[in-house]
Amino acid sequence: MTLRSLSALCLVLAAVACSRAGETPVSAVTPTASATAPATPQATPAVPAAAAGRPGDVIATSQGELRITPLHHATMLLTWQGKSLYVDPFHEAKFDGLPKADTVFISDVHFDHLDPAALDAIAQPATVIVAPPAVATQLPKGYTHVVVLKNGDRQTVDGVGVEAIPMYNLTRGPSAGTLFHDKGRGNGYVLTFGDKRVYLSGDTECTGEMRALKSIDVAFVCMNLPYTMPPSEAAACIQAFRPKVVYPYHYRGSNLSELTGALAGDHDIEVRLRSWY
Repeated sequence: MTLRSLSALCLVLAAVACSRAGETPVSAVTPTASATAPATPQATPAVPAAAAGRPGDVIATSQGELRITPLHHATMLLTWQGKSLYVDPFHEAKFDGLPKADTVFISDVHFDHLDPAALDAIAQPATVIVAPPAVATQLPKGYTHVVVLKNGDRQTVDGVGVEAIPMYNLTRGPSAGTLFHDKGRGNGYVLTFGDKRVYLSGDTECTGEMRALKSIDVAFVCMNLPYTMPPSEAAACIQAFRPKVVYPYHYRGSNLSELTGALAGDHDIEVRLRSWY
């Protein structure tokens, strides 16, 4: 018997032995993601497959998991029912390996919210852009699926309930008599995913509209001076509308311990600090 014949006979005998034992020969196993990926610790929330390697959280809703991936500053990816929703895409975020956008929510005209280069990186022909009128008039040509919402407007976009919430400054501005964000120009948003309501503050101070929010499950709240508000003011607003979970975002240069310290004794509000920078 030749060496080649002997090797072949050994493989056959191994296969027969494995099949009798109810096993599959190693040489017949087809590698899969679940077979090759390291196990995820139970305490670590799952991350979207398209955002592998990037930290993210999962929120259970009555219509499937909502997956949250912070990207940078005010930019995030929300994944729900197979759809990819981006918020305020900004070119300083890294979009490599991420899915194209089904929907994009833009809050304001400032460059860190309305960024043509970032839009080009994630958009596809069918991408829907949700924006206030001031943003819609400044979108680059070629975006044909635009949902324009004024403060107070409500609409369902691709299965997601959308409410446009006013976002604006009360007192802070570049000079006397002017504000960084005028009322009516930009939108915060409340997005409804099944039975969960998610608030995106946009750039704002602690307005009456924010304080009056009801039944918010997850809130993304900005806090950076001089453009919006300090963490201590954000904490007071959070305690007014009482979301179950709050993510500080758009916080460049802020001391988040001011926020966590102010909310430390409030056990009904969970603060989740994530890496946005």
